[in-house]
Amino acid sequence: MTSWRPADLPDLTGKTALVTGANSGIGYHAVLGLAEHGAHVLLAARNPERGEKAVASIQRKLPAAKVDLVHLDLADLAGVRETAKAVLAAHEHIDLLVNNAGEKMVPKRRTTKDGFEAQFGTNHLGHFALTGLLLPALRPGSRVVNITSLAHKFFPFDFADPQHERRYLAGRAYGNSKLANMIFTLELDRRLAGADVHSYAAHPGFALEPGQSLGNPVVDVLAKPLVQDMAGGAMPTLYAATVPNLPGGTLVGPGNLLRTKGAPRPEKPSSKATDPRVGRRLWELSEELTDVRYLSS
Repeated sequence: MTSWRPADLPDLTGKTALVTGANSGIGYHAVLGLAEHGAHVLLAARNPERGEKAVASIQRKLPAAKVDLVHLDLADLAGVRETAKAVLAAHEHIDLLVNNAGEKMVPKRRTTKDGFEAQFGTNHLGHFALTGLLLPALRPGSRVVNITSLAHKFFPFDFADPQHERRYLAGRAYGNSKLANMIFTLELDRRLAGADVHSYAAHPGFALEPGQSLGNPVVDVLAKPLVQDMAGGAMPTLYAATVPNLPGGTLVGPGNLLRTKGAPRPEKPSSKATDPRVGRRLWELSEELTDVRYLSS
């Protein structure tokens, strides 16, 4: 296990970062860490009121922090286009794009504004589109960090039914969306080869908010040794975003034996994500569904 901590972050003065889903949880703590070390952070949130509260909270903790709110709804591709257009108009460059926002374990199938299954549409397709639309702002040395999950290891990607229309199981749909994040990370890094822009993935392990229950007091007690707080869950994100000389395509997660908590370290992604043919197939599907095309020959 490594001993890396957010205190090891380098000076990020002059860097601009955009973090999606950043008004709470892992995204909030990622913003906090980046801002504390000098980055100008664009805190992207779907709910403006919650976003404003998050910005105010960070500025109370870090009065010198440079944090601006960006409204972003990844479940609305027209809105994603508008947000990307506004960001490009206001900022010459984005050095760190952290694709963190996501839907998790949606109990009954529902769809985004564009008709996509909510977890696949938000967790993957929204971020696929956002990354492509912001690509002109990613200068040499920039990084894209996609937040995946241990759940990416559980099921192969279902190309026959990517929207889970035939049979919806919340866990399987969530796992497929997180596998899509991992596949996208690797395929994006392949397509960025030679551009000096790299793509990484991070997963938080098992992170909970203070006082959050797993729904059963016995399970809460048994799981306690495996659980970390959201600040701990954000450490793999911060590691992937900033550690020097990290090879593109690296997956970073917590360093304990079960990969649920602890200081971050690189690890192997599921073999379900590493086949370039799968990467190309998902890329082509994503372009077709979002009508955002980039890095394609």
